[in-house]
Amino acid sequence: MKPENFVNTIVSFLNEIGLGIELTSLTQDTFLPGVCCHNGGILVDLEQLAYPGDILHEAGHLALLKEDERVSMSGDAGDAGDDGGMEMGAIAWSYAASCFIGFPVEQLFHQGGYKGEGDWLSEQFELGIYIGLPILEWKQLARASGETCYPHMDRWLC
Repeated sequence: MKPENFVNTIVSFLNEIGLGIELTSLTQDTFLPGVCCHNGGILVDLEQLAYPGDILHEAGHLALLKEDERVSMSGDAGDAGDDGGMEMGAIAWSYAASCFIGFPVEQLFHQGGYKGEGDWLSEQFELGIYIGLPILEWKQLARASGETCYPHMDRWLC
């Protein structure tokens, strides 16, 4: 699948679950190239976007916030969860989203991010070692066991 098809699939998914996303031109510097949050949604500059999977990761940060926190979020979504637990939760959320929409895990956990540990993260998730799942359970988004367990999500937003 071509990168623009990945973006189209991601945009459709995020709109479907209620996270706003807009393809636009960005003039400000962003932590992840071509991606930032604005009023609880995501802005994406396709000219600057390095990795489509970064959109899912930023969406994961927003999804873990309660609605009143999410709608006021602007800037880099990492600011929404500037601790290890929320970062791991965003990683787990983005993996579940990638499974749901058929987005390749190697495109999600790319080597341009994750402090160079993209391959390691891919391997962990493919082995069923779901880093960050306890955060999703705590936020009542997913379950570790049962008939419909992770990476199935009970709901996508807090």
